[in-house]
Amino acid sequence: MVEIKTDDALDLMREAGRVVAHALAATREAARIGTTLRELDEAAHAVLREAGATSPFLGYQPSFAPVPFPAVLCVSVNDAVQHGIPTDYRLRDGDVVSADCGAELNGWTGDAADTFIVGTPRPEDEKLIADTRAALEAGIAAAVVGNRVGDISHAIGTRARAGRYGMPADFGGHGIGRRMHEDPHVANRGRPGRGYPMRHGLAIAIEPMFMVGGSDACRTGGDGWTMFTADGSRAAHIEHTIAVTESGPRVLTLP
Repeated sequence: MVEIKTDDALDLMREAGRVVAHALAATREAARIGTTLRELDEAAHAVLREAGATSPFLGYQPSFAPVPFPAVLCVSVNDAVQHGIPTDYRLRDGDVVSADCGAELNGWTGDAADTFIVGTPRPEDEKLIADTRAALEAGIAAAVVGNRVGDISHAIGTRARAGRYGMPADFGGHGIGRRMHEDPHVANRGRPGRGYPMRHGLAIAIEPMFMVGGSDACRTGGDGWTMFTADGSRAAHIEHTIAVTESGPRVLTLP
């Protein structure tokens, strides 16, 4: 069931979203050649602790996962698309890093992700990230009163196919509020004019994931969590929590 949020609830979600934004900024600041993924997780965790927030990721165990998630940050590097568990892997020059973080504060949740390059960028990686970000912006622009969720899906999918990117078939965005994952599902491909009708107070996370090899196929790593591109190509994952309002989309996970 879809819960439509009050304006007061959206303001509280904005505070949770601000914590997420600060945690991602701390993650990016800590990401240097030689830094471990565990150190990135600790940088994000420190921000949550200072804000008095908790993590919806830590201890989360959906039906597909063999163990609860052990960190506050998903860190996915190069051919990892999402759900990467922080390890002792040390970042290398040119790595593409996708960091996904959530925060729970005062009973409400925020969720966002960013992708960035450590050290020397490759032009093709910069283009991948720019195109994924442009798809997110297009999806947000479609999140207006009177449209349907399929309009968001179509906006993202159209840009993916125009750029010849692959997208994981079964993953996308979601409703969000009291819990990290709520209805409705927000696919990264779809037909315009279809799906749940958007109205003031709908809160959703929009999260395109582009894979540069062009295939939609993925595989799950040995940890049971990390999702990799099947062809070994690099991926990007960028996400914001937004609210649909009468005055247009409101991004809740900005600093």
